[in-house]
Amino acid sequence: MGNRPVVTLTFLAAFLAASCGSKPDTAEKAAAPASDGRIVVDSAQRARFRIERIDSAVFSPTVLTTGTVAFSADRSTQILAPMSGPVTRIMVAPGDQVHPGQALATVSSPDFAVAIAGFGKAQAVWRNAQRIAELDEKLFTNDALARRELDQARTDLLGAAADRDAALMQLKTLGVDSAAVEGIREGKATAPVEAAIRSPISGTLVEKLITPGQLLQAGATPTFTVADLSVVWVLANVFERDLRDMHRGEKVAIVSEASPDTLDGTVDYIASLVDPATKATSVRVVVPNKGTLLKRDMLVQVGIQSASKRKGLLVPVAAVLRDDENLPYIFVAMPDNSFARRRVELGGRVDNRYEVASGLTAGERVVVDGALFLQAAGQ
Repeated sequence: MGNRPVVTLTFLAAFLAASCGSKPDTAEKAAAPASDGRIVVDSAQRARFRIERIDSAVFSPTVLTTGTVAFSADRSTQILAPMSGPVTRIMVAPGDQVHPGQALATVSSPDFAVAIAGFGKAQAVWRNAQRIAELDEKLFTNDALARRELDQARTDLLGAAADRDAALMQLKTLGVDSAAVEGIREGKATAPVEAAIRSPISGTLVEKLITPGQLLQAGATPTFTVADLSVVWVLANVFERDLRDMHRGEKVAIVSEASPDTLDGTVDYIASLVDPATKATSVRVVVPNKGTLLKRDMLVQVGIQSASKRKGLLVPVAAVLRDDENLPYIFVAMPDNSFARRRVELGGRVDNRYEVASGLTAGERVVVDGALFLQAAGQ
């Protein structure tokens, strides 16, 4: 800190000497803070600055924020164990492509044995009820059976069929394939069949959450995660001042160090709730994942281009400086060759300009090139 004034004076002296051809000690007097805090320069120095008049402009704002990559909930699922029991074999590995109905792991499950026995019993009851119903139909036709007894036989057959179908559905829920189900249905002797955990969708196996021998609990133990990685979600955080520019269907530019190109997305949903911790609203962006470069939980830069038009003041990015507290300010050119430091509140960024929400009036002139020199002169 003790050497800072020396460095500043040396910098000012060199700058002024180069531009005016005067000696350093004379140049240092050419730019100095006035009593009201303005920076005063001579005409020669002022001519070296690039100053721009800021007038009202109509523009489409771009909201810049950050977002986190997530699997699309419409194209991914976490598979829970449909049965209880220990895992006997895992048949896939992370990164494998799977299809609907493909067996991912097998389980030695007592639930499975009970389901097979239940189906066999229901099948036997149904066949017996069917035989009785057919016999009663013949007896009724020959006037050898009362109508109510025939109706009872038909009702028993319907009940037995419903029980059989429920037992069959239970087998399918436990992962028994169609060939094994057909063999059990026909009463054929089949090889011992293990219960299987199957994929309900096509996609990439992104997580394997179980190991051989692990005891599973039906409906509670997560086993695998399958996701279609061709499309992902980016969940961006948007604050209150920018919500007015958010609409479903607007175009979004996603920038990530993992991708050499900017990825295009579309706003799909704007949350109705505000995060109580951050006071930000979540905006969901659907992004085609070119080359599957975007990974879950990756942090990306998000630029949401609003379709609505707004009128306001835009200043070049180069005109905006930051103080020790990281608050933005600019230098405004005054008619008397002085420059006033002005604290401003920035809105969104539009290409290479910032929107100024407050602190600047239309028609005022700001320093674009030379602001750093004025910043040093004011210290």
